[in-house]
Amino acid sequence: MLPSLEEIGRRRRLLDISQKELAKLAGVSQSMIAKIESERISPSYLKTKAIFDSLESLERRNELRARDICKRRVISVQTHDPVAKGIRLMRESGFSQLPVFNGVQVVGSLTEKIILEKLFAAPKPDELPRQPVESIMEDTFPTVSEETPLSMVSAVLQYAPAVLVAKKGHVQGIITKADLLKVVGS
Repeated sequence: MLPSLEEIGRRRRLLDISQKELAKLAGVSQSMIAKIESERISPSYLKTKAIFDSLESLERRNELRARDICKRRVISVQTHDPVAKGIRLMRESGFSQLPVFNGVQVVGSLTEKIILEKLFAAPKPDELPRQPVESIMEDTFPTVSEETPLSMVSAVLQYAPAVLVAKKGHVQGIITKADLLKVVGS
C-alpha cells in the first residue's frame, strides 16, 4: 500500500530537492508534482508509485550506512584468554560486551550478563576469572556488511547487544546500541 499523497511534498522537502528534480527522477512533469502537492489532481497508481519509488531511492542513498557509525577499534578477547581479562577490558573500555576471536576469526561473544550469570551459578565463584573465555562465551554477534543501511542495523540491534561490521569476511568495526543512540541524539 502506498503512503498518502500528502507525503510527497513533505518527503521531497526533507530531501531538499525541487519539484523539477523529483519529476525528472520519476519520469513525470514538474507541473504534475505541483498539482499533486497542492491537491489539485489524483494521479494514476503507476505515476504515484513511480514518484514514491524515486523518493525511496533518494532516501536510501542519503541514509547512513554501518561504515559511517561503527567504531573501528574493536576491543576483543581471544578464546584462550582468562575471563578476568575480559572483565578488565570491559571495565577499562566501558563496554558491556566484547567479541571473542580465535586468531582472526570471530567465534563468540562475552557479555557482562553471561559473566554475572556464571558467577552467581558457580559453586566456586573465585575460580571463574581464571577460566578461559571459551568456557563461558555465547554465540557471536550478528555481522553486517559496511554498506548495510542504518535502519537495518537498528532492526538487528533490537535482538542483539552489538553488531559486527565486516568487509570481505574481516571485521572492520562494531556497533552497539549506545552508538545508535548517539546518532539519533545528534
